[in-house]
Amino acid sequence: MSKYIGESEKNLQRIFEAAAGANVILLFDEADALFGKRTEVKDSHDRYANMTISQLLQQIEKYRGLAILTTNMKDAIDRAFTRRLHFNIEFPFPDKEARIRIWKSMIPAKAPTQDLNFTRLGQLIISGGSIRNIVLNAAFMAADNGEPIMMKHILVATRSECVKHEKLLTDIEIRGWV
Repeated sequence: MSKYIGESEKNLQRIFEAAAGANVILLFDEADALFGKRTEVKDSHDRYANMTISQLLQQIEKYRGLAILTTNMKDAIDRAFTRRLHFNIEFPFPDKEARIRIWKSMIPAKAPTQDLNFTRLGQLIISGGSIRNIVLNAAFMAADNGEPIMMKHILVATRSECVKHEKLLTDIEIRGWV
């Protein structure tokens, strides 16, 4: 995106033209930022923002390759885009069993661990991405202390992750961790 009028549209057109001839997949991460809803025109900025969305709509319409849009804010995407999507795949928040599988998959078999209780870790109501962040931070803490990854490292990393997301960590979620 460019702050100069018309440059964003040119950049998008170049991207779509290059992708059309390259047999690639276009990934628009956090798509709500680019494919957002058009707004009521109150000034020239709104008019140009809406023009960019309209031009992007035309590019998506004629693009014959695979384009993937990811977002946590599905309702923020302009309905004109959602009507043109062939598939809408929702990834539900993981339940306890799924969280246990995620915890297990995030810790490599060769990683040094001690007394990890995946059933207890599954009690934590948190997303898969946050589990990944917790495991990574816990692994760094354990390595820094010259220890295997233990529940105490997971707990410290979990508290940090919860602060980052402004999530209250309940006693029920961490009962029996340490």
